[in-house]
Amino acid sequence: MPTLLLVDGSSYLYRAFHALPDLRNSKGEPTGAIRGVLSMLRRLEGDYKAEYRACVFDAKGKTFRDDWYPEYKSHRPPMPDDLRVQIEPLHEAVKAEGWPLLCVEGVEADDVIGTLTRQAVEQGWEVVISTGDKDLTQLVRPGVRWVNTMSEEVLDEAGVTAKFGVPPERIIDYLTLVGDTVDNVPGVEKCGPKTAVKWLTEYGTLDNLVANAEKVGGKVGENLRKHLDFLPLGRRLVTVVTDVELPFGAADLPAREDDKVALKALYERFEFRGWLKDLAEGSVSEPARAGTEVEVTDEADPTAHRGGYQTILDQETLSAWLAKLNAAELTAFDTETTSLDQMEARLVGMSFAVAKGEAAYLPLSHRGADQPTQLPFDATLAALKSWLESDAHLKVGQNLKYDAHVLLNHGIRLGGIAHDTLLQSYVLESDKSHDMDSLAKRHLGLTTIPYTDICGKGAKQICFDEVAIDKATEYAAEDADITLRLHRRLWPQVEATGRLAPLYREIELPTMAVLLEMERTGVLIDPFLLAQHSEELGRRLLDLEREAHELAGQPFNLGSPKQLGEILFGKLGLPVVKKTATGQPSTDEDVLTQLAEDYPLPKLLLEHRSLAKLKSTYTDKLPRMVNPRTGRVHTTFSQATAVTGRLASTDPNLQNIPIRTAEGRRIRAAFIAPRDHVIVSADYSQIELRIMAHLSEDARLLDAFARGEDVHRATAAEVFGVEPAEVSSEQRRYAKVINFGLIYGMSAHGLAKNLGIERSAAQAWIDRYFARYPGVADYMERTKAEAKDKGYVETVFGRRLYLPDIRAQQVGRRQAAERAAINAPMQGTAADLIKRAMIAVHGWLAGSSLKSRLVLQVHDELVLEVSQSELETMRTELPKLMGGVAELKVPLLGEVGEGDNWDEAH
Repeated sequence: MPTLLLVDGSSYLYRAFHALPDLRNSKGEPTGAIRGVLSMLRRLEGDYKAEYRACVFDAKGKTFRDDWYPEYKSHRPPMPDDLRVQIEPLHEAVKAEGWPLLCVEGVEADDVIGTLTRQAVEQGWEVVISTGDKDLTQLVRPGVRWVNTMSEEVLDEAGVTAKFGVPPERIIDYLTLVGDTVDNVPGVEKCGPKTAVKWLTEYGTLDNLVANAEKVGGKVGENLRKHLDFLPLGRRLVTVVTDVELPFGAADLPAREDDKVALKALYERFEFRGWLKDLAEGSVSEPARAGTEVEVTDEADPTAHRGGYQTILDQETLSAWLAKLNAAELTAFDTETTSLDQMEARLVGMSFAVAKGEAAYLPLSHRGADQPTQLPFDATLAALKSWLESDAHLKVGQNLKYDAHVLLNHGIRLGGIAHDTLLQSYVLESDKSHDMDSLAKRHLGLTTIPYTDICGKGAKQICFDEVAIDKATEYAAEDADITLRLHRRLWPQVEATGRLAPLYREIELPTMAVLLEMERTGVLIDPFLLAQHSEELGRRLLDLEREAHELAGQPFNLGSPKQLGEILFGKLGLPVVKKTATGQPSTDEDVLTQLAEDYPLPKLLLEHRSLAKLKSTYTDKLPRMVNPRTGRVHTTFSQATAVTGRLASTDPNLQNIPIRTAEGRRIRAAFIAPRDHVIVSADYSQIELRIMAHLSEDARLLDAFARGEDVHRATAAEVFGVEPAEVSSEQRRYAKVINFGLIYGMSAHGLAKNLGIERSAAQAWIDRYFARYPGVADYMERTKAEAKDKGYVETVFGRRLYLPDIRAQQVGRRQAAERAAINAPMQGTAADLIKRAMIAVHGWLAGSSLKSRLVLQVHDELVLEVSQSELETMRTELPKLMGGVAELKVPLLGEVGEGDNWDEAH
């Protein structure tokens, strides 16, 4: 379904001129209105994928409304000269940016927009109207949205009703009653928005109100009756005309390519240096997307937001800020600490922001003889505890999970977590950086103070509690201020995208709360078992090194790519598979894996690398990471790392412990249950295949899962043309490789290599598979086409997975993106499902008297410590909870295992 994007250029022209500072180039020419409107257009181009679009301006001279009512707009002051001189170059720039520019003599921009909207709706198109003019909300209906880019409001029918108190079809009546001061259209005297809504709620329509005018009491009723004669004309003046004769139609407005030559001349003339640089790098015409960069104003100071922040050093200032915090609808909150280790960090200070530019820093434990006197630590925390723990006082932060950990270190539970800008950025643009410095530059055009400017770096870096309090205030209060500004920029974008808002509210925010508790709980390990394993690995590595030297005929450093290359390709003459960027033969894992099929030394080197990594990452490191206070290992889960929505685990990384090797399973065996408990592992059975069945709606796949069949056996029966009971173990193995291979976009070449068969045989099996499962083939082609059209794919729950290479000219990159397009919705949906399962299980445990608790989430698996007395309850309830988190076209099957350690449970 095509989308038509209509921009009220005249509305934004005036607003940009008055909103921006007096920007000028070196010749003194004003540039603010031009820059403001172009920035808005470029942002809209990214936020809304529109096949048709236009920027509409009012023409010079009178319109038909002037004939109806000579006083129409008569009170408007003449246009400022600095604005008038920007109109012609702005029109040129709009056209050069690829936007059809419309300016119809005798017709207002509103009526052009109204007529084009009607045409598009009649053709079944979607319409987005971008304006700051409330009059145009009367055009909102199913398929038509009103967008104010400057205030970041997006209104559908429900939004119009919520904002004005009346639905879109009553906006004309509403405006007739209240009048339009901008256009000099008088309304009923003393009838404000509340009165108009009250009347229309009571009488339904303006006509019905007029028919019952005598019943309306009070002074305002008298005013209504005095105004009755003007009401028909007033309604005519505020009604957007939707049937004016135009020399073009909606279908004549396709989006066009930009004119780089014209843009270059305009950018040079007006000294838009950032855009000129983009143009030189070939990125100016790249469409942005929802949540992407705003243009940094070259002429403006990107650090001008700083200053005016308060330092809370006395009781009077603290009391004043406590009053502000208690009165604020939303407060941005941040902590400064002694460490990045969330279990060990102690408070140095806290910062707050309640409005743009209104922020303060509360120092609590800065050290140094020259520091001013700070408020007493314990008493001040006690004074703030009620607000900090209050669920009624809403807070926003950047990675509030960390701040919540820090407060828990001091016995305070952070309540009222309403928003997190880290997660807002993540759901909007998962493939970009989400740190505050990047977000501020990308979305606000502001430069923040780097941490290294305050604390230094390297060996000379100081702790934050050693920073001078005046400098700490500038840094910390800025963090809170920027967080609040980011929330006000990002949250409307999340809401505007529709499906991302529930994803953020119902999955990501609740997941953060579950992760906080899991990280706090930690996992129990057996350090003696790991030490024993580490010793054995050390001996095995020495043996492998000796064997490698024997195969090479000389000693060499197994960790040196240069020496390894000399041995493999120089001395032994092995074939060069690929080269590095410097032209040297590569010895990376892919190369060694390929060579290992035919040569013993590469195979041995791969084993050595694998065991060395296990030793250094786990068996040596894990015992040293046991927290002395809790006796447990505490990983940190990141929600904003993997583009698919999967969690990442760091310090230590518990996501990547290999489970297909005996050595990897031995590491899992060191994760143990405490006394009188067992480890329970719960995961989804064949989750990605089930999601494939749901997405593709293939009848045979759906039927196999509905019957509870072994899907790999069912696939083997279909592909090899035998009865399910006759499928051999080898055929089932082949079918399993095909099932999972196709999910990951495996080609015939990849399948042949994986199974060790001829490519022609692999292609024949793939062809037979798609013949038997046509819905899967259709899904794959449909998904690739959709990805190419949108630039992203979506999970079942609306998570967007961006594919920057989907339109790449280079074949390899484009094909890799196409494979990712097929797999990403399944991986992403699986990630969403396990998060929903984690939320459901956590909520159930929290609402019960059970002692069991979640300790880990690894890909599609939940790991719990379960009291022996509660084991039977877990066996029964966990599958129910996991199966009930979503309604797919196939049943979700949760499987539960148990044991004294993680390996036994899995």
